[in-house]
Amino acid sequence: MPDYIGAIDQGTTSTRFIVFDRAGKIAACAQKEQRQIYPQPGWVEHDPVEIWERTREVIGEAMAQCQIGPRDLAAIGITNQRETTVLWDRRSGEPVYNALVWQDTRVGDTVAEMTAAGGADRFRAKTGLPLSTYFSSLKIHWLLEMVPGARERAETGDLLFGNIDTFLVWHLTGGPAGGLHLTDCTNASRTQLMNLETLDWDPELLTAFGIPRAILPAIRSSSEIYGEAKLEAIRGVPIAGILGDQQAALAGQACFNPGEAKNTYGTGCFLLMNTGTEIVQSKCGLLTTVAFRLAASRRTTRSKAAWPSPARWCSGFATISG
Repeated sequence: MPDYIGAIDQGTTSTRFIVFDRAGKIAACAQKEQRQIYPQPGWVEHDPVEIWERTREVIGEAMAQCQIGPRDLAAIGITNQRETTVLWDRRSGEPVYNALVWQDTRVGDTVAEMTAAGGADRFRAKTGLPLSTYFSSLKIHWLLEMVPGARERAETGDLLFGNIDTFLVWHLTGGPAGGLHLTDCTNASRTQLMNLETLDWDPELLTAFGIPRAILPAIRSSSEIYGEAKLEAIRGVPIAGILGDQQAALAGQACFNPGEAKNTYGTGCFLLMNTGTEIVQSKCGLLTTVAFRLAASRRTTRSKAAWPSPARWCSGFATISG
């Protein structure tokens, strides 16, 4: 029986791979920073190819540190910077543009226009989120409109969208050679395109933001076996968990009961509180989002009906550090 589990932590400033033993102690850890690209004031980008390269490197280094092979790992989980947006070619794996980081504010004018037309909270009932530069929806829209040929390629199904979790899972499971295109509901809830009631992409939202459904990944639970890694250092290891970074911190601090909360300090300051199995819309300006959803069995499931565990919800806020 394998004695270790692995965790990919792809954050705003760096990528880490950590190997944990059966006691939950760190057996090995490798970390590498990625470039922060600032084309002009308010614009923040990452190179997705560099992120994938750093991910491969830290996995290899950590596995070598503790002198283990794929058979020693029971599973791998992924946590990632949320909202950061990537569009790439499904046949080559090449991004059409740098990743637009969650901090990026280039869509500010569009936010102002949509707010004037229908109010900042026009989508909050469905998504728990106000109009903002923060979320993936308008970042995708910007890429489709501003990158030559992107919209046409998206409409014909040649492009794929993902936050960083989706981009890594696709590459880890084969990339152009059958890579899995999926995300979990915590990351999906931060795109501003998922309906909190159905836990699926919402047609009205897709129309409002001008986004073709064909580019979107399948939405799965936060804990199930999605597929197996094809990367040599971890070949055959199940990928069995995905959580957006702040939801992962909530779970990591064992905030599994309603009313329990965590605060974390990194690139930003983030407070999240577990609000239980019912959607709670804040009256004080907090955001409502998915905390986690667990699958009851190890079989791969795709439909909401196959998930016996209800989603947990959380409310919170984020303060971006200056």
